[in-house]
Amino acid sequence: MFAALRHRNFRLLWLGLLVSFSGSLMQNAAILWHVSLLVPDDRRALALGMVGLVRVVPVVVFSMLSGVAADVYDRRRLMLVTQTLMAIFAAALAAITWRGLHSVWPVYAISAASAAAGAFDLPARQALTPNLVPREDLPNALTLNTIMFQVAAVTGPAAGGIVIGQFGVAWAYAINAVSFLVVIVALLLMSASAGQTHRAGEGGRDVRDERHEPGASGKAAFTWHAAMEGLRFVFRAPLIRSTMLLDFFATFFSSAMALLPIYAQDILGVGAHGYGWLYAAPAVGAMLTSAAMVRAVDWIDRRGDWLIVAVVGYGVATVGFGLSRSFWLSFFFLAMTGATDTVSMVFRNLIRLLETPDHLRGRMVGVNMVFFMGGPQLGELEAGLVAQWLGPVVSVVTGGVACVAATIWIAATTPALRGYRRVGAP
Repeated sequence: MFAALRHRNFRLLWLGLLVSFSGSLMQNAAILWHVSLLVPDDRRALALGMVGLVRVVPVVVFSMLSGVAADVYDRRRLMLVTQTLMAIFAAALAAITWRGLHSVWPVYAISAASAAAGAFDLPARQALTPNLVPREDLPNALTLNTIMFQVAAVTGPAAGGIVIGQFGVAWAYAINAVSFLVVIVALLLMSASAGQTHRAGEGGRDVRDERHEPGASGKAAFTWHAAMEGLRFVFRAPLIRSTMLLDFFATFFSSAMALLPIYAQDILGVGAHGYGWLYAAPAVGAMLTSAAMVRAVDWIDRRGDWLIVAVVGYGVATVGFGLSRSFWLSFFFLAMTGATDTVSMVFRNLIRLLETPDHLRGRMVGVNMVFFMGGPQLGELEAGLVAQWLGPVVSVVTGGVACVAATIWIAATTPALRGYRRVGAP
């Protein structure tokens, strides 16, 4: 069940990111709560939606360059730089909050700066994973990464609710700054060659997929032509393109998390502690599902069908949350969004990484970043605007319905996705 953890470099990164993600997700929950306290009640929905906008702009601006950087430079060293920058930004946010913050714009500015660093961190991190384990252990590694993220998504926001309620949001920011130090140490302990493209796994074993290697292509140069090469690859591959579109539409329309402070304060009346648990609820469902997926991912044959059904289930669970007026029923539906999203996430990532050659993986992730990070962040803005106009319930319910409709449309127009099986695309 834990085959990928036998490889030292992967194990170090996995443990470091577990701590770092816990802190980052605690900070994400704290930022939404902080913003809801800094603005008048009649502007909360729009102000919460703006958090998504300030995060997505750096992603869109830097996505192409960050993908090329992950293919050109040593991925481990690139992560060292990005993790250090994000630690500095979290510490700055804690410092200005402790000094007394009465305006929301510094929170937006530091969130945008951190998102810019994250835009370079993500392609390097995702493209690094296939270089740390042999190909046969890659599905296990991706599932373990999902488990790690979901454990962090439970512990981070849940602990964040306690920290915010007892000590204030500044402490949540400070804890996040410290958490980055753990992954920095893990990266320093990894072997120096771990972050280089076209490298071998442990013991010098080559982990590349020879079917996709171009042979004499060599390492990419940091040029606009290299960036466009990645973009052309993605849009000429219907299977990869369809998984990115599913990612975008599902998260764009079903962005209920942005409105959680309003649900916790006004609709469910559960306060900061209840908010922390609601924020963690998707991760509870995701963590349980991830544990099952560790073994099931190797048994499931019709992976395309499972991916489509999972995204439809995500939209249906979002509708259920929007209509609920009970804390535990809301918790259940949010947990179901996490469970269904985990199934789709495992298959989305597996399809993309297996169907992309190593020398293009960073650029593929860079393009994908616009879809899977742009979707939820723009979705937060969309959810905030609709909630400001028609109310939070209408915003969440219509978003879930639109998610289901978009998924059915993508499935109907992409036969390669519907027919994708465990042995590869037909």
